[in-house]
Amino acid sequence: MEISEYVRHDATGLRELLAKGEVTAAEVEDAARAALDRADAELNALALPPFEPALAHDAAGPFAGVPFLIKDIGPMAEGVPFFAGSRALDGLGIVAPYDRDLMRRFRAAGLVTLGLTTAPELALSLVSESPKYGVTRNPWDLGRDPGGSSSGAAALVAARAVPVAHGGDGAGSLRVPAAACGLVGLKPSRGRIPCGPDMGEPMFGMVGEFALTRTVRDAARLLDAVHGAGVGDKCAAPPPRRPYAEEIVTGPGRLRVAVMTRAWSGTPVAPEVAAVAEHAARALEAAGHHVTEAGPALSWEAVLHGMLTQSVANGASFLLAPREPHPDTVAATTRSLLAQIKRTTALDLLRGFRSQNEVTRAAARFFLDHDVLVTPTTARPPLPHGTLDYDAEGQTMRDWLVKLDGYSPFTMAFNVSGHPAISLPLGWSADGLPIGVQLVAAHDREDLLLGLAARLEEEIPWRDRIPPHAVG
Repeated sequence: MEISEYVRHDATGLRELLAKGEVTAAEVEDAARAALDRADAELNALALPPFEPALAHDAAGPFAGVPFLIKDIGPMAEGVPFFAGSRALDGLGIVAPYDRDLMRRFRAAGLVTLGLTTAPELALSLVSESPKYGVTRNPWDLGRDPGGSSSGAAALVAARAVPVAHGGDGAGSLRVPAAACGLVGLKPSRGRIPCGPDMGEPMFGMVGEFALTRTVRDAARLLDAVHGAGVGDKCAAPPPRRPYAEEIVTGPGRLRVAVMTRAWSGTPVAPEVAAVAEHAARALEAAGHHVTEAGPALSWEAVLHGMLTQSVANGASFLLAPREPHPDTVAATTRSLLAQIKRTTALDLLRGFRSQNEVTRAAARFFLDHDVLVTPTTARPPLPHGTLDYDAEGQTMRDWLVKLDGYSPFTMAFNVSGHPAISLPLGWSADGLPIGVQLVAAHDREDLLLGLAARLEEEIPWRDRIPPHAVG
């Protein structure tokens, strides 16, 4: 299989070729490895050399033979070293003794895991820079950031090196790189994706894991393959009404759609970014949906407090590693966070949980009267490298979260609340850079998001837009 043919297909398309016998799994893997080599040389998006051989997988799964990548902060895969984007784990890293539940499902789906993608330190950033890996570059413009924390995953999917890659979303960390790289990024509902066996809920339920894809159909079919609570999971979303792959064919019916382009925090939104969200809302109105201008009545301070609580959980897991990191091996903001964790009391955490509850209930009330919320994903097009500095001395985690809000003021709230949200590449800046639009729905209504996303993919197609630095 030539690279020029390989890069034309999404995951579903590759699987169809394999099922028809038009190409072999070995030929697809060879093409993927060649594409990864080319893309990584420009983008610096792999945390390690590609795995030799690929991780074991089920040859009969629904995505059997489709190339795939996992992120350098999980899902932990047996025998694979993880570094969480930090020099503190240089050397052997943390080697998982067994698969996490989600990794087992990726294997059962037949995905051919070929490597580990870059992430910023502790995945605590919405940009790619880390002291360990340096800068991961955006294939739309090598001087721009691909977004974070699923940085390498987004860059390599956008560059056509692989059709799909795992990512996690703690503050927008799937949706922001999807917006920056012209991809589909779905953050599922709290409890939709398994998190066991070692966690009760990821970062107090504010992190959602899934994947970055180039098409809505890939997102729907992959969600069909991996959704559902694991044994003993603390949170469990109810099963879908029917397969998600059917939702993208039948559509969601007439919906009550709200559009919001003003951030709760007051962060200014670039006019060209707001215009793309408004254009998407007009397209939905023209398709027969009832569209109004509205948004949840959320407290920005409560959102920020909830995110601070999540950051404490994230950093505390780092302190539980085999050894506490030496201060010289972590970035300045990580040092500040680790010091804050040691000062944090049980009452501090309870206040954070109270803020999480406040945000969750306020968002849920909004979705009693609206089916879907449309917002920009980010406030600006992809950032030039160096715009945000996680290694700045004297910066508290609160300071850092306020900076992140200046880039992505619409995503964090739905990590705190646990609502499903998806970013779609529905517009382009004057410089030809992708601009994402976020759709949010009530808890457990990924069916609405995917059905609506499929209609928008038809009305405002993006599949033929290819980055200048894509493979082939």
